[in-house]
Amino acid sequence: MEIFQKKVVIKRKPRGFHLITSEVEEDIPDLRSIKAGIAHIHIMHTSASISLNENADPTVRTDMESFFTRMVPENDLSLYEHTMEGPDDMTSHIKNTVIGSSITLPITNGKFNVGTWQGIYLCEHRNSASNRKLLVTIMGK
Repeated sequence: MEIFQKKVVIKRKPRGFHLITSEVEEDIPDLRSIKAGIAHIHIMHTSASISLNENADPTVRTDMESFFTRMVPENDLSLYEHTMEGPDDMTSHIKNTVIGSSITLPITNGKFNVGTWQGIYLCEHRNSASNRKLLVTIMGK
């Protein structure tokens, strides 16, 4: 059994939900050597999230952003005490808690073995974000 970790840097993206499956796979060449295994992908930030969701229709990503903007509004700062970094500060942390900071995926024959219509999302909650770091841990044969 092999176990390895790789830090993957996802270049700065605008606020919203972004499909990053191919970026992650391309940045981990060792993935291709795994016939069967598991990948744990952890985002190393508290103001962005990672998720597995619909990869075909981009309107899903738009709808996700619209839903979370309504669910956790930024336009009323009286709702939050933690606003030091702006109106999207606390709201980003809330969205991270709801969506999550990690996913676990099966690996088969050197690729993530996900459903036909599934892809890895970077869920960017900040209005002005920086590059995002993922820590990918892979175990397999």
